[in-house]
Amino acid sequence: MTFEIDTLLPRFRRLIPAVDECSLRIVAETAEFTAVRQDVAMPLMRVIDHGAMISIRDADGLGYAATSDLSDAGLRAALDRARDWARLSKQRSVLSDAVLKLPIAKGRYRSSTTKPFNWAMADRIDVLMKESQACKIDARVVDWQASLTTQHIQSALMTADSLATGDYVLQETDITIPALHVTAYEGGVTQTRSWGGRDNGFCQQGGYDVLERAGFIGSGQLAAQEALQLLAAPNCPSGKFDLLLMPDQLMLQIHESIGHPLELDRILGDERNYAGTSFVTLDMFGSYQYGSPLLNVTYDPTQATELATFAYDDEGMQAQRQYIIQNGILLQPLGGMQSNRRAQQMGYAFDAVATSRACAWNRPPIDRMSNLNVEPGTATLDEMIASIEDGLLMKTNASWSIDDSRNKFQFGCEWGQRIRNGKLAEIVRNPNYRGISKTFWRSLAMVGNASTFEVMGTPYCGKGEPNQAIWVGHASPACKFTGIDVFGAEQ
Repeated sequence: MTFEIDTLLPRFRRLIPAVDECSLRIVAETAEFTAVRQDVAMPLMRVIDHGAMISIRDADGLGYAATSDLSDAGLRAALDRARDWARLSKQRSVLSDAVLKLPIAKGRYRSSTTKPFNWAMADRIDVLMKESQACKIDARVVDWQASLTTQHIQSALMTADSLATGDYVLQETDITIPALHVTAYEGGVTQTRSWGGRDNGFCQQGGYDVLERAGFIGSGQLAAQEALQLLAAPNCPSGKFDLLLMPDQLMLQIHESIGHPLELDRILGDERNYAGTSFVTLDMFGSYQYGSPLLNVTYDPTQATELATFAYDDEGMQAQRQYIIQNGILLQPLGGMQSNRRAQQMGYAFDAVATSRACAWNRPPIDRMSNLNVEPGTATLDEMIASIEDGLLMKTNASWSIDDSRNKFQFGCEWGQRIRNGKLAEIVRNPNYRGISKTFWRSLAMVGNASTFEVMGTPYCGKGEPNQAIWVGHASPACKFTGIDVFGAEQ
């Protein structure tokens, strides 16, 4: 599904009412899901969706309206509804000055890929079937599945002011999400090993090149072997240990204990009734020791293959790489233009980041974390392992829990391995760790170099009312933490 921008531009220009500001965001999306479970091809799923969101600011009021009817009549009806809502919201805005001018943006973006995913469904099923068949290496393997999701998203953003100059933003994004998991059972013990996470992990922009970069081919047999190894492994010990976290687990750690707490609209209270608040307050920025001096976190929507890479956010702000935490010090929140305007009225001045995004055409943009990455350090993986006398390596998230202020957390992982006297030792099952976001990152003792750095992502970050599930990226190296509370499970 696509739209013809050249025909939409003049039509929208004719229809714009006499208001202070009007914008149009159009999105067309095609998604395809293919799966093979236990060597049986599952029903194919294809979703084709398109529509437009209209935003109007007028006389200190703000109104939205969405429509899937892109005819003149459909756009005119949506414009009328948005204008009516703007009039009804007059003098009820959280901003004393609701007229916040959107930038006059002009630009293009297209996902970088060397191998576009234009395969026939039969070819996709063939790749998945080979990985599925490779999983059945033992009678103790009781369930397994390989799947592939691809998305092509085309979006355009234009304002009344930009149309006057012929400027608009046009972006095309290609996303590939491979997944594989294997479950083994014996003697009342069940263990699952997935490749990068059951529903997320090695999600990137691109096509078949994503499968190549992430090593999907051959993952079926490896995941099955590791599931069987976990069956025979002892339970994870409990106590205080040095902890070496790999990127596919750090992805969720970054997401929950840095990303969500730093979203500015959440700090301002917008999520309080739905998903909670944040332990972070406005006065922390610029001085708060969020982590050890080794912690450097960037907001980077320019990373070539990362899941939430783009050129402009959904308010037309140009994307650029910015430090959020530098040398452990908290510098700025993840807030777009509107949230930053609200913070300014409370006496706090921050640099806005291009973080206002919507998950679909029928949702308004809100503050999202997009690509939030821990920057590489200088340590090799061998050096980090050698530095640990008694500790654990953990990877691949299996479970998570965090409180409503995004502070107290506990995470469970699929894979654990003891480190003894600077060397990898026995595998352990059901590894878990817990901590407090406010202090956890201060225990960061070593940061892996570029050779340990991996680009990960999740397509299922939920936020907002009504809910918006959107794709975000998290890249990081392996990292060592000291004195972490580790525990096992009963099984």
